[in-house]
Amino acid sequence: MPILRVSEIRKMSNEERERRLMELRTELMRARTIVKAGGALDNPSRIRELRRAIARILTVMNEEKRTK
Repeated sequence: MPILRVSEIRKMSNEERERRLMELRTELMRARTIVKAGGALDNPSRIRELRRAIARILTVMNEEKRTK
């Protein structure tokens, strides 16, 4: 999954954002589980990318709530 940009997130529908948020949270949980179990990730910086993408989606969602 490529990095999500704010412009891409703003173009998404609210349902699409919710779905993407759940996918990212699930992937983050899997990555953290692998690390806790002592495994090694192919790309350790992926955890950071996931956290930032989740934060971006939540930021856009909160901005839209406040403008309504």
